[in-house]
Amino acid sequence: MYLPFSQAPHARRRLVLQRMAWLCAALVLVIVVLSAFIRLSQASQACEPGSLCRVGAVRMEPDAGQSPRAGVAMARLGHRVVASTALLLVVAMTGLALASGGRLRGEARLALTLLGLALFLAVLGRWGGQSRLPAVTLGNLLGGFAMYALSVRLALMAGRTDASNVQAAPAPWLGVALALTWVQVALGGLVSAGQAGLSCPALGACDWRAGSWQALNPWVLPAADLLPTHAEGAVVHLLHRWCGLALALVLCRLSWQEWRRGRRAVAAWLLGLPLLLVALGVVQIGLQLPLAMVLAHNAVSALLLAVLLGMGRSEPGYAGLR
Repeated sequence: MYLPFSQAPHARRRLVLQRMAWLCAALVLVIVVLSAFIRLSQASQACEPGSLCRVGAVRMEPDAGQSPRAGVAMARLGHRVVASTALLLVVAMTGLALASGGRLRGEARLALTLLGLALFLAVLGRWGGQSRLPAVTLGNLLGGFAMYALSVRLALMAGRTDASNVQAAPAPWLGVALALTWVQVALGGLVSAGQAGLSCPALGACDWRAGSWQALNPWVLPAADLLPTHAEGAVVHLLHRWCGLALALVLCRLSWQEWRRGRRAVAAWLLGLPLLLVALGVVQIGLQLPLAMVLAHNAVSALLLAVLLGMGRSEPGYAGLR
């Protein structure tokens, strides 16, 4: 499409900012997965070649002279490189948005928020280190998901061409779905940090009365010898399941509404992603928490968040999902 000369630089800035934001979202997703891999590997058995690594199945203390597993060491290196790259990209996006002279005011606010989150996570990483405190786990997890969400939102906002063409999704149901998604992510972090992954091995074999509400306190350090089967984690595990069920019902309602509006692909995503999350949850419990399944669960949750964030707009980049 031809653009007047006076509008071309502004349109080019938007296009560059949109591409940078999508790249940032991809980098943040890699960071989230690598961070989860590093954290969960600390609670995993020493994985021998050909064995299936399971979260928290066996705790083994390394010998004094033993070096860290090559996979974890590579993940740490990759995490630092990708996180540094993402930080530089956020700084560049912030500078580009601020240099627009007010034309990208909304984008500049999002970029500044992204920069603040990136600095917060950098400080938390230096301060928290390898801390097992659930509050540190939640800070890293929710901060990473928030950076991913803001990157997706920035990409969608930068790709906007005509505000009058925006087709907002049903606000109340979308708001409820987003709120439940964030609560579900937080509860999942508490399940992971509190080693409660197998506290409810089956739907009919979960005694919430044996659980402890202390598992919901992120400032309580879990015992060092906890295994994922400990009964005290039943409360947080059940809350994670119930919240997931509530979210699935809300997503079904949203999917039906999107189908009626002719957005068939979006409706399919809203049905398929929660089904995939449920399937991953059932499989990972049945297989005693294989690390790969847990990481996939995190990645699909982030993808669901991206779909929900895009529902309120019809910018390029999301319109292709219709």
